[in-house]
Amino acid sequence: MNNIDCIGQVCPIPVIRAKKALEGLGEAGGVVAVLVDNDIARQNLQKMATGLGYQSEYEQKEDGNIEVTIVAGEGCTVESCATDGDSGLVVAIGRNTMGEGSQELGQILIKGFIFALRELVPPPTHVLFFNSGSYLTSSDSNCLEDLRALEAAGTVILTCGTCTNYFEITEKLGVGEITNMYGIVTAMAGAKRLINL
Repeated sequence: MNNIDCIGQVCPIPVIRAKKALEGLGEAGGVVAVLVDNDIARQNLQKMATGLGYQSEYEQKEDGNIEVTIVAGEGCTVESCATDGDSGLVVAIGRNTMGEGSQELGQILIKGFIFALRELVPPPTHVLFFNSGSYLTSSDSNCLEDLRALEAAGTVILTCGTCTNYFEITEKLGVGEITNMYGIVTAMAGAKRLINL
């Protein structure tokens, strides 16, 4: 077993270290255990494992730390795991308005833009939210209905955890999942097409 101590290390460092350890196992596979001290890191590690096609589980330790165990075998890459009809489109939204000028108009436009994404066939593979764009996935956003419809259609909705923490809205997440900048960069890098607002 490959043990990695990530106590005190903020995301995405635990994810990056775990990914490198998994890559080092080669085709034979093996087990990587990562010790972290917060649940966001635990979630991100398990999402990474699922994305690679690996099994994972976690154990809450008596001292409050969390050990995430990832069992690696025959995994898959982003390309090989893509489903038929995958649009390859990733949309990155870094603000809660669209365009320059009137903020009120910008809010109307961004809502219309997200509604229009629902109409794409096939839908985007990912919609990523960061900076003030993270407000669009909060529980009081007027875009929730459209975002939930996208998620139901198979789109992965990810919001930057650093951003939700900064704006103090992490507990108000209304759709999708919290991720880190590594997860955002990975999704953008794997895109066949990218819309960046």
